[in-house]
Amino acid sequence: MMPSGGGHSNPSRLLSPGQKMAAPRVAVALAPTRAISPPPPSPYLIAEAPSALDRGGGMRPQRSGLAAACPSVSVVFPGPVSRESCCRFACELLKHVLHQRHQLPLPYEQLAYFCRRAMQDGDLIKKPPSVDPASKKCQQVLMELEGVLQHLEVMFSLTLVPRVLILLGGNVMSPKELYELNLEGIYEGCAEESLKTASCVRKLFHALFVADVFSELKALPVVGTVVMLQGHRDCGVDWFRPKLNYKVPTRGRKLTVNLSCDGAINVSSSPPQDVTSTWEDYVWFQAPVTLKGFRE
Repeated sequence: MMPSGGGHSNPSRLLSPGQKMAAPRVAVALAPTRAISPPPPSPYLIAEAPSALDRGGGMRPQRSGLAAACPSVSVVFPGPVSRESCCRFACELLKHVLHQRHQLPLPYEQLAYFCRRAMQDGDLIKKPPSVDPASKKCQQVLMELEGVLQHLEVMFSLTLVPRVLILLGGNVMSPKELYELNLEGIYEGCAEESLKTASCVRKLFHALFVADVFSELKALPVVGTVVMLQGHRDCGVDWFRPKLNYKVPTRGRKLTVNLSCDGAINVSSSPPQDVTSTWEDYVWFQAPVTLKGFRE
């Protein structure tokens, strides 16, 4: 039985919550440093030619706009993935949605890079068009987003996270747009036997580009963004707030990204059959901050 919020569960494909996984590092410090390297390329800016991972075991999504009724993008990984990879999927999707839906004037990594440069060099650097990276508003948005990313990292290290919601505009009960990351079909393995995180992230964003889910949407005004996710009620997290009776909204534009694993799965990556009895203890948690986009 899945936790409240609807959706079809496949709990036999997840590991027990007791397995320890190394927490990923997604933090980007905003403090100035002496030597600052150029921003790393975003995973969704990689060339779209499919790699060997893309050609093996993957499902190419059908091209569809978000305005269609409940569109979805499905990605099948040809092997188990680590808890670190699952966290990266959630963090990268959040950053991507914020930029694509015009809540950030630049991709997150570039915005953080220019902000650090501005803090170090003041007004000596050339600012990118339409954004003042030294502004207090820009720094505030980056700090809040950085905090959410860090707490997502903590949450994934404490519990299985079968689903993540990114809610734009409106409120948590009736958002303007809803993006769901469904991880129920993931086989979680240890780092040594799992697929490489970078390859999986590239495969995910290649699928999003092929599906072309953002091109036909009208630009959103600056709105609030809330992150929600499912986890074990006794996972011990103290930042996210439990929402025991939360139901996933049925109104507003929705895109579901379904991730699963196929191919050769090691026995050690498969969960015990009695894990199904624990799903009633999984509830929704809400981030206590609302990410407010900005334009300058």
